Amino acid sequence: MLMALGTFVFSMSTASFNELQRKCAWRHPTSERVGARAARQYLGPGEDTITLAGLVAPELTGTLASLEDLRALADKGEALALVDGTGAVYGSYAITGLDETRTLFFADGVPRRVEFQLSLLRDGDEDATVGGASA
Repeated sequence: MLMALGTFVFSMSTASFNELQRKCAWRHPTSERVGARAARQYLGPGEDTITLAGLVAPELTGTLASLEDLRALADKGEALALVDGTGAVYGSYAITGLDETRTLFFADGVPRRVEFQLSLLRDGDEDATVGGASA
């Protein structure tokens, strides 16, 4: 198991990813002041997004049905627990996008290769941990 998002398990037999990109932000809004520099205030964590890029090649690895399973999870609109293969808990993430590029088609139109990017956005949970440390 590479990672699990709720009940969906990323693996060689479902959909494996070869890249995980994470972007974290922290909020520091400013207020303009007359005759002085703008004042800044730290308001806490901002958006936390993860993008998983991977490949489904039904003859070798993964299934097209796995991408449909991800769409079905996204349609529910729920935040799901994200846990990697080592047991590190990332928190609750909602699926915000699934991009696919289908190539190398069989005569009946079924693709031999599907590259995908899954976009996840962290929910507002504050108690999740990553690798045992507060996130």
